[in-house]
Amino acid sequence: MNFKSAKASCNGDYVTVNASNEGCVADMEAISKLITPIYTMHVLEPNCGITSQKPNERKLQQRSLIENTKHFPSGLGKKAAYHCHDYMYVLSEIWSNNESVREALHVREGTKGHWVRCNISGLAYTKVVKSSVPYQRNLTQTGLRALIYSGDHDMSIPHVGTQEWINSLNLTVDDTWRAWYTDAQVSGYTQRFTNDDFSLTFATVKGAGHVAIEFRPRECYAMIKRWFASFPL
Repeated sequence: MNFKSAKASCNGDYVTVNASNEGCVADMEAISKLITPIYTMHVLEPNCGITSQKPNERKLQQRSLIENTKHFPSGLGKKAAYHCHDYMYVLSEIWSNNESVREALHVREGTKGHWVRCNISGLAYTKVVKSSVPYQRNLTQTGLRALIYSGDHDMSIPHVGTQEWINSLNLTVDDTWRAWYTDAQVSGYTQRFTNDDFSLTFATVKGAGHVAIEFRPRECYAMIKRWFASFPL
């Protein structure tokens, strides 16, 4: 019901919502309230909120993880302590700032400060291009090959949105929607598009989230290996 209402009140524009459109604002707030508790990078994973934490909050989380490790001597217990997928991001920061690791990586003392996985403060920019589709359509006039893949459990950039973007490029369907396999098991679904010498292969990765290779490394390796060899998926 929320989507139907938003579709009617927002006129299909869910990004640049007009503040004076009270119906659209209310619908978008209702939808946001429903989605916020979900881990959008993989809808089946626990939502721990680590990637959105502020630096001081991350430090507290790191300290907590280090302390937890001491209480789980081996095996399943230690694995259970890190049940959230995002924990590995925090652990990577702990690992990378360990003095013995920095020494092994030959990081010269004094040349680098505290390492962070994603320095959000350095990503400040002003959006001046509303849509890059015209540039992408220009690429379809070349002889390039492209592979686009999406985890089918990713809500941050859902595969249905990627498919809508591909449809906007006005390409010709060269290979219809079908399953692709790894070790005789369905690994996702794929479709191929062309425009003269240009080709675009789209694939979903079954069970994968936003960074598909993190969740399904074996399947992603098989997919990319076939594509580089110009074999069908």
